[in-house]
Amino acid sequence: MTPPRRIRLVAAALIVLTLGPALGARGPASAAEPLGLSALRAADASDGKWRWPLDGPRSVAAPYRAPAHEYGAGHRGIDIAAAPGQQLHAPAEGVVAFRGTVVDRPLLTLDHGAGYVSTYEPLDSPLSPGDIVAAGDVIGVVAQGGHSAHGTVHVGVRLDGVYIDPLLLFGSPPRAVLLPCCA
Repeated sequence: MTPPRRIRLVAAALIVLTLGPALGARGPASAAEPLGLSALRAADASDGKWRWPLDGPRSVAAPYRAPAHEYGAGHRGIDIAAAPGQQLHAPAEGVVAFRGTVVDRPLLTLDHGAGYVSTYEPLDSPLSPGDIVAAGDVIGVVAQGGHSAHGTVHVGVRLDGVYIDPLLLFGSPPRAVLLPCCA
């Protein structure tokens, strides 16, 4: 990251941290998140307009855990419960940036513009780099392999090259409705 860009990000983070509570802004997803980048850009760019990539209930098997520093341990995405062979949908419009096998797992990367890039693994896909997808289009089916547990698909999102919590882009899940008990 170039020094002028780092200075701008630090200044923006200080403004958010100082004025955010007064304006009712949400804080970063994790105190360890680099410069509060998620709080600064994720919510305003998407406003929860990304759709959940799987049909059915939302079930996060492993949450995002921000690393303490660029090369630190963490979980740079979320693992979503998904059956092998289940269709995965594009959460937002984009262009296929990469499709291939990395180490032992098939994956797909979409460039959504405005600095957002999302990656899905393990995912078998018929798409090719350069293909355009609309939000909701089927981008492939859940495969096997990789570091995520069997029966899950890993979803990672980068904003300007920095990993952020993907849940910030999917908006809030529907509120639970409590029903009367034992009638």
